[in-house]
Amino acid sequence: MTEPSPPALEHYNQRASALGIRTGSGLPLRFVLPDTLELGYERRAFERGEVVTRADNWHDAFNAEVWLEFPRSKSLLNRLHVEALAAEQPGRRGRTRDRLTQFDECGVLITGLPEFLWQALCAHRWTEVFVAHRSLLVEKVRFHYVGHATRDALRAPFFGLCGKALWLDGEFADACALDEALNRRLASADLRNPWPPLPLLGIPGVVADNEDPAYYDDHRQFRPARRMGAGSPPGNR
Repeated sequence: MTEPSPPALEHYNQRASALGIRTGSGLPLRFVLPDTLELGYERRAFERGEVVTRADNWHDAFNAEVWLEFPRSKSLLNRLHVEALAAEQPGRRGRTRDRLTQFDECGVLITGLPEFLWQALCAHRWTEVFVAHRSLLVEKVRFHYVGHATRDALRAPFFGLCGKALWLDGEFADACALDEALNRRLASADLRNPWPPLPLLGIPGVVADNEDPAYYDDHRQFRPARRMGAGSPPGNR
């Protein structure tokens, strides 16, 4: 069966215009095809309002989808990225930009998860999270794939696929409220700390194999927490 192609750019531009979405500098958002303009992705979005999007490319199409679903959060990520870029020494990529890129590409927002299970996830107590409390995960917890690379990878999940997790406490009335809460959380995040890893094949429903509790005994995917010395930072909250 031939794989369907992603929607054309005009589809995304019409939706972005209707929603009044703006990039990190406040410019109206437009999705544009690649050309010879010598500006990096983030600077071009910030300085011109243009998000470069390749035609017939699911990775870029998912990026457009996330812009439409989480516009305030994506706008903030764009602004923070450009600010971090301006603060770097020439030729030296800093930790802040790395953290922003990791979440932009691979971020997974978790809602409905009790705090004690978030702490268990940060401590790599995978069996406690995915087996002992599986019914709660299925009934109450939602995993929102904010990272466009993660969305692309989940089209054909592969062994070891991992996301960067962020937890939000509370309930959210709609997608706008969720975006606003994520925006506030990202604005206050300590980007010196790594994002807690989330083995995506452990999420109920991603692969059939994880119905077996023994699936989580494989340390190649579900790695134990490394020992931390005194003063090591905890997982992001």
